Amino acid sequence: MSKVLGIDFGTVRIGLAITDSARIIASPLETIPNKGALLYLKGLIEKEKIEDVVVGEAKYLNGEDSSITILQQGFVQKLIAQNEKIRIHRVNEMFTSKMASQALLASGAKQSARRDKGNLDKISAAILLQSWLDYHRV
Repeated sequence: MSKVLGIDFGTVRIGLAITDSARIIASPLETIPNKGALLYLKGLIEKEKIEDVVVGEAKYLNGEDSSITILQQGFVQKLIAQNEKIRIHRVNEMFTSKMASQALLASGAKQSARRDKGNLDKISAAILLQSWLDYHRV
């Protein structure tokens, strides 16, 4: 099976997570700058032979799109255009940043690591990806 890539899109940084080949466990991969991300992702998708990409979708509590949703949609369109063979799956990313913050705190990470937004972004991507994996395993 091919690996699955998880993306926590942000206007400044993009958190990435990836699964193992068996698609059981999602692990934080890295955080990359938004600028130049599409080119980087093209190479990563080819290198890892990724066929499925899970992208966070920002929604308000009432289910309506948030202000960043339009930017996320534009990013997804460009990602598909340069990687025609991938399948995109959108997952509501509500509370993933809060969950990532709590996970860092529970892990005993130092305060400096907990304040690093890059750590939060890649852990958020892993939480997002793991929730998608768990849902599709049932």
